[in-house]
Amino acid sequence: MFKRVLVILASRWLSGSAFSQAFVMKSSVLKNNGTIAEAQVFNSFGCTGANISPDLEWSGAPKGTKAFALTMFDPDAPTGSGWWHWVVFNIPAGTTKLAAGAGSTNSAALPAGSIQGRTDFGKPGYGGPCPPPGKPHRYIFKLYALKDMLQIEEGASAAMVSFSLNHNKLAETVLTAKYGRK
Repeated sequence: MFKRVLVILASRWLSGSAFSQAFVMKSSVLKNNGTIAEAQVFNSFGCTGANISPDLEWSGAPKGTKAFALTMFDPDAPTGSGWWHWVVFNIPAGTTKLAAGAGSTNSAALPAGSIQGRTDFGKPGYGGPCPPPGKPHRYIFKLYALKDMLQIEEGASAAMVSFSLNHNKLAETVLTAKYGRK
């Protein structure tokens, strides 16, 4: 048994995978399990935020990554199926960050070739948190490293994009933040 473990570790070391960097995502304004700031909160439905998508930065994408995709999902929304707040796919493989405000409906704010899917607000683009008063909701930002560009048209539903992501991902990284109203 010990000899077998040594052989596995040696083969990983020789291939370089033992020292490969983890696929991680961070933000200057979002902290994992932290509270989302008013700048990122929706500006409607009783909320008065600035509705600016957060800056996001990542590293450690696996070898063979051809594109990235990003989703923002609220599993706590009182809909029975959650709420999609942001969907971006076909972000070019060389990209390592999205600037604050990249989720605006102005496609020039995203890296060339990136496509925004339709959220549960009924249109593409970032839609910040605005849960009903009560317990804070979780907002899951998930970044996917993809083995190929997705063959989906602009404005595709978040469900369609999510289906394609799960069949095309090499790796994923998650950042979860919370927001609630009293």
